[in-house]
Amino acid sequence: MRWMIVTRVRQWYVIFAAGVFLTIAMLAGLLQPLLSTTTSSQNKIQPIFHGSIAEPKVAFACNVFWGEEFLPDMLQTLAANNIHITFFIGGSWAKKYPELLADIANKGHELGNHTYSHPHPNAISKEQNKEQIQKTETLVKEITGLTTKLYAPPYGEYNDMVLNAANELGYTTIMWSIDTIDWKRPPPDVLKQRVTKKIHNGAIILMHPTAPTAKALPDLIKEINQSGYTITTVSDILK
Repeated sequence: MRWMIVTRVRQWYVIFAAGVFLTIAMLAGLLQPLLSTTTSSQNKIQPIFHGSIAEPKVAFACNVFWGEEFLPDMLQTLAANNIHITFFIGGSWAKKYPELLADIANKGHELGNHTYSHPHPNAISKEQNKEQIQKTETLVKEITGLTTKLYAPPYGEYNDMVLNAANELGYTTIMWSIDTIDWKRPPPDVLKQRVTKKIHNGAIILMHPTAPTAKALPDLIKEINQSGYTITTVSDILK
């Protein structure tokens, strides 16, 4: 009798152990795709929306494909305040205005890449994305002697293909955390409020050379500085 009880206990133990093993195996099989996805997403290239939050620094990122008539005033304001920012240069624009691009570089501003002809990056091939960046890089270097390594995709548009194209060329893709929306030509006070209401450590502030931007810039710089922030380049806040 005792032998039968021991035998049944052993049988139940074997069955229980087998069940636990099968359950673990099934769960492992189900979880593996999730684990793979998580690992994969962690390894994916991501764009940069802001810099370090450790210091009260912000960066101006000015995309240039037009508005050359407003750049001299903006450059004068920046120089008067001893501020250097990042200008993301459109290649076709640089070809038309090489002297102005050289002036931006000679004043010590950082240069980034904003493609050659401002296409929708998601709508063209990987190789075409690379060509847009490389063509602008070559032109900017010929004019200024500087090599661009920061990339701002037109329209703020990107996908994995766009990010990989830039990364394979050694570029970091830059977005923004504060948008002036100055291309809609808002009143200067509205433009300033869009920035000052959202200001934060490591902010990347997107702007363009427009009339309201040039007009708002002196007071905007003053208000940002009075709030305890230093205005600098994108590369500087990424350190």
